[in-house]
Amino acid sequence: MSKQIIMKTIEKSVVEKLDHEITHVVKTGVVRKSVGATVKISHSDFFKDKLMMIKVIREGVPYSLFTTIQAYTPFTDKDWSNFLDISTKSLLRYKQSTKNFKPIHSEKIIEMAEVTNIGLDVFGSMEKFKLWLETPNFSLGNIKPMDLLRDSYGKELVISELTRINYGILV
Repeated sequence: MSKQIIMKTIEKSVVEKLDHEITHVVKTGVVRKSVGATVKISHSDFFKDKLMMIKVIREGVPYSLFTTIQAYTPFTDKDWSNFLDISTKSLLRYKQSTKNFKPIHSEKIIEMAEVTNIGLDVFGSMEKFKLWLETPNFSLGNIKPMDLLRDSYGKELVISELTRINYGILV
């Protein structure tokens, strides 16, 4: 089996797990009132529904969804620690407790999943997307897109650049 086929199989199983986790979180939280009981929610549908995302963020992302998102994204534990502005030990404490992430951390988790979703749509593979994230970008002031993801304004710049690439608008 080629490396590409193996990666596609892994990505498919992670996406299926992500869809399952999002459906579970939405159906067990306060969001369930606005969603049918038997509806399965894909991650693509979730990222299109900003109100649903806000409700999940305010309720807090459970650790199970975080680990699934972590597997879905190209980011390391150290990257997540930087994005969330918490230590890797604090990340482990969330794993050991039953608490959901705070809304401020939940928002960042959802944002990084959203960026990854758009990046995969644009580049078609995690390897190409990760390479793009790690390469200084002229349109972003010769800054690596990864370095801009720590704050919401940087994330918006990265998403805007991904959108331009998707539409063939290269600056």
